[in-house]
Amino acid sequence: MVFYNKVKWVLGILMVFILIIATNLIDKNNFSRVKDSVVAIYNDRLIAKDLIFKMSNSIQEKELAVVASDSVFFSGRNKEVSQDIQDFIEMFEQTKLTLQEKKIFSAYKTNLEILKNTESDFIQSKFVDKTPLINHISAVKLNLNDLSKIQLVEGKRQMSLSEKAIDSVELFTKIEIYILIFLAILIQIIVIYKPKKN
Repeated sequence: MVFYNKVKWVLGILMVFILIIATNLIDKNNFSRVKDSVVAIYNDRLIAKDLIFKMSNSIQEKELAVVASDSVFFSGRNKEVSQDIQDFIEMFEQTKLTLQEKKIFSAYKTNLEILKNTESDFIQSKFVDKTPLINHISAVKLNLNDLSKIQLVEGKRQMSLSEKAIDSVELFTKIEIYILIFLAILIQIIVIYKPKKN
């Protein structure tokens, strides 16, 4: 009978141990999903949003120079601003882009190339013919606005994934508690139960 009691204890402890390992692995997976989602929000959304903001500021600086027909800007500062924009583009390309984002970003880069050519035409016109340049600046700003909207949508999507993972962790924690209570009662019954002797 002593051996039978030891087996009951070992089985009871083994069941609890297996339950704890199983829930731990499930929790680890869910916490990993939350971590990945938070990292994606920072790397692919907040940094991208900051880069879009910086590109918008640079484009706005060009726009102000066009409106003011600032020849000094176009003879010097414009090259720096264009290089800054190119640097921001390279950093933006390092983020994870959605299909829609890739499409808009490609249109943005195309519009920037057209803008560069239009700037040359504007300089050659002795800063008189502003309309084509303003139109191309508007197209670039529209692309940046669309990219900015995508950051919000994707950020919300990532937050939703995090919330689902957290809800899953909470659900499994509740289930774990109920199973532990059930197992504790079951182990008590197994340990206390003594078969009738004939």
